[in-house]
Amino acid sequence: MITLKNYSAQNIKNDILSGMVVAVALVPEAIAFSFIAGVSPLVGLYAAFIIGLITSLFGGKPGMISGATGSVAVVFVGLGLAVKQMYPNLSGEELSVMILHYILLTSILAGIWQILVGAFRFAKFIRLVPQPALFGFVNGLAIVIALAQLKFLKPKDLSGINSTWEMIVASFTQNSEMYIIIGLTMAIMYFLPKITKAIPAGLIAIVTITAGVYFLKIDTKTVTSLADISGGLPHFVMPDSNLFTWESFKMILPYSIIVALVGLIESLLTLSVLDEMSGSRGSGNKEAVALGCANTTAGLFGGMAGCAMIGQSVINFTSGGLGRLSSFTASVLLILFVISLSALIGTIPVAVLVGIMFMVSIGTFEFSSVSRLKYMPKADAFVLVVVTIITVFFDLAVAVIAGIIISALVFAWQHARVYVRTHDEGKDTKVYELEGPLFFGSVASFNELFDIENDPKNIIIDFKNARVMDISGVEAIDAITKKYKQNGKTLQLRYLSKDCKNLLKDAGPYCSYEENDPTYKVAANI
Repeated sequence: MITLKNYSAQNIKNDILSGMVVAVALVPEAIAFSFIAGVSPLVGLYAAFIIGLITSLFGGKPGMISGATGSVAVVFVGLGLAVKQMYPNLSGEELSVMILHYILLTSILAGIWQILVGAFRFAKFIRLVPQPALFGFVNGLAIVIALAQLKFLKPKDLSGINSTWEMIVASFTQNSEMYIIIGLTMAIMYFLPKITKAIPAGLIAIVTITAGVYFLKIDTKTVTSLADISGGLPHFVMPDSNLFTWESFKMILPYSIIVALVGLIESLLTLSVLDEMSGSRGSGNKEAVALGCANTTAGLFGGMAGCAMIGQSVINFTSGGLGRLSSFTASVLLILFVISLSALIGTIPVAVLVGIMFMVSIGTFEFSSVSRLKYMPKADAFVLVVVTIITVFFDLAVAVIAGIIISALVFAWQHARVYVRTHDEGKDTKVYELEGPLFFGSVASFNELFDIENDPKNIIIDFKNARVMDISGVEAIDAITKKYKQNGKTLQLRYLSKDCKNLLKDAGPYCSYEENDPTYKVAANI
């Protein structure tokens, strides 16, 4: 919760001003993501308000901005297509209403999954995302943010355009005023913080350029040209009774799980990015519960599910919004825009917001990761590039999961070997001193270490410098024990964990253990 007693006057000012910048920037984003999902702009605006408000108060990272996002909206596109197939006789307004109700119910269920993830403290598994995958996610998202602005720069007249080059030339000639405004916005965003940080540069850019465009009567696209954002407060929406069937539930269930995973991954990765920027650590489990409550509430009050917005969060952070008051201010102002200030917000040139988002894209991209590529291990560089590409062309969740899988396979391959040193202890005793992890990837090399037929009568396998990681390693020890037994030789296992001893059910009377063994457990059983 917001505790004003912990705020200084400077912090309150910074949070309120940065919240104002974020609130204005949220409007076109929420509208655009609503169009992607195929619903009314108010659905995205209500989602941005409800999700932003709840996560601002109860989220795991003060100042992190959440709302309707493109990554979640894309999932709803597939849901909409499935609804069309399920109800082929519906069209027009009836179909739109049915798709909306499916989206709302999916959002409610996705929120429940996210609450369970946080309640059972599973959010900690975000630590499994390796740094190269995190860099790839950030770089890919920066590119996605920049590419998402290009739709606002399409030529007004597409007649006679037959190639990409002609499209680019037409864009510059027909939207010259927009490019000038974008350039001015980016210049203000870049140079003003070098002079003063008393007022966020984004807010100065919005106010001054909007005033200039209005008084000079410059003909350019404004927020009003995107959609009508006027409306009232969100109200409770009763899901359509047709949705409460087994067939509907079977269709909603997989989409709700995907929405929950995409939302959690993007939110927790955004939290990790802000942790690095701020030097303080947020709570992933707390964020998961807050996001789940927010999405469930949004679904009950006419908004679609969403998650953390890295672009807006970076805007907030760089504008000085470090506390909960900043994200709270952004969400409250957003609903005020919808209720009473829609006409005023509608006069803001789209080009100003595009310029702000271009600067966010530049600030989000980890340029240092590009210079590090030649110094990274090839496997890490490969993960970084692959995650970036998948984030841009496919899906955030797929990109992160692919990065984790690739990194895990590379790690397993690099450590899939156990080394050995041998020496004799007396005339008829040979000691194998193992070194390295014994797990499914290194079992093959472990089996190649032993010369069962030519070894002396007494064998000692020393695990002092080795670690048994999983059941595959235990089974390998069990197998080698039985082979020595079958050859009439005595095998002693030294420094083997108690867990492994208990699992070696078939070791037989020829296998003995020393008492000073370590106390660690098999990793698979923790």
